[in-house]
Amino acid sequence: METSTRQDWLSVLAHTPPPRLRRLLGPQLPPAPQVEWLRRAETGLVMLQGRAGGGGTRFNLGEASVSRASCRINGRLGHGWALGSNGEHAELIAQADALLQDPARRDGLLAQWITPLRAERAARREQAALEAAASKVEFFTLVRGE
Repeated sequence: METSTRQDWLSVLAHTPPPRLRRLLGPQLPPAPQVEWLRRAETGLVMLQGRAGGGGTRFNLGEASVSRASCRINGRLGHGWALGSNGEHAELIAQADALLQDPARRDGLLAQWITPLRAERAARREQAALEAAASKVEFFTLVRGE
């Protein structure tokens, strides 16, 4: 498995609203006794960095709260990180990550979970871009004649 593939599905899962993730993953998740929690959901802070001018010197922009969780399912270790304090979101991501690492199930789960979630994320981003474009104001300067 390539690292970029795993990064992609973790990104898609982290950007999916928790209620949608719960509905989609719920039927496929193993029963509670089969999930060994190495770290139940916990919330903390991470430092966000920015760059002066978008590409210059780094500076500390501020802090953001994140939730994380780790579990083991059938010998496969799954990790979940989500922006905010929703611990259930991080736990769902961790379980999905562990299940997606199983080569026997990966292709089916990618098609069933990640492909539709990626399309939904693209639609949400497109809708947000359309809403932002609708509020765009064009400024121009009129030259006075003398």
